[in-house]
Amino acid sequence: MSNNAPSIQDVAARAGVALGTVSNVLNNPDLVSEKTRAKVQKAIMELGFVRNDAARQLRAGSSRSIGLIVPDVRNPFYTDVARGAEDAANEQNLSVLLANTDDELEREQAMLSLFEEQRVRGVLVSPTGDNLEYLKQAQKRGTGIVLVDRKSSDFSSVSVDDVAGGYLATKHLIECGRKHIAFVGGPLTVHQIADRLAGAKKAVAEHNDVTLEVVETKNLSVQSGRALGKLVEKFDGVFAANDLVAIGIMQACVVDGHVSIPRDLSLIGYDDIDFAAAAIVPLTSVRQPSAEIGKAAIELLISNHGKSKNIEFQPELVVRSSTLR
Repeated sequence: MSNNAPSIQDVAARAGVALGTVSNVLNNPDLVSEKTRAKVQKAIMELGFVRNDAARQLRAGSSRSIGLIVPDVRNPFYTDVARGAEDAANEQNLSVLLANTDDELEREQAMLSLFEEQRVRGVLVSPTGDNLEYLKQAQKRGTGIVLVDRKSSDFSSVSVDDVAGGYLATKHLIECGRKHIAFVGGPLTVHQIADRLAGAKKAVAEHNDVTLEVVETKNLSVQSGRALGKLVEKFDGVFAANDLVAIGIMQACVVDGHVSIPRDLSLIGYDDIDFAAAAIVPLTSVRQPSAEIGKAAIELLISNHGKSKNIEFQPELVVRSSTLR
């Protein structure tokens, strides 16, 4: 045996079997008797053999990996999506490779190219902006694409009805007696945020005595919510485009001390991340089934037969102390 890493030939020699038998143990174990499998597996353990999966991928033309591209891995919503995707992939003996884009299109395109070079089984992506041409080109080259948290007639997708979610949130604030409501989030060019705002406007339009003001933020972070400071004092209800922004607003109110939640201000978020229930004032939120989104996206990718399929989940209102008074 050479001084280099042990090869499949070394395993065959140690086990006293043919090269093809070792290959079957690694790739099609059901074709090999239990006794022979045990001999080969013992040889693998003794030699410390690790197969070169990259070479196998080159021969097969694809890997056991799936790419997942998200705009902000720090957002617990996408963390939960990734966990759901990983759980579903594990059931198929597949793995998920996670890439973060920070909402930068160039970085998103670079991550897609990298995954294509690795010959991944397919890519799940929550895209930035409206230009999806680069995804169409990848799909034409044979890379399976499933959009996550975004709808499109050109791709299979898994999303949530955000218009319905925005309507639920704002209707709840109105039912709590709130008349001067702010929608806080941004950038408004992001489809999900625009849809949540559209739902909010729909709910407000049903009431002549209720007003809605849009406060656009740079991004959907705790810092963006906290930076609003005393601005929220002019409202009696706030619908934050996600829970992170809502938690930032809550922190600003606690530090300033002039606005009490929910006495002076009813506050509602979106996503229902784990931190929502654990906030200093438990946060009312619109729940997205984040793990189920990731799981469904994996299942769509694996079962894709050349036809686009769109799955849309319905959101759920989860009422907690931040809106009850």
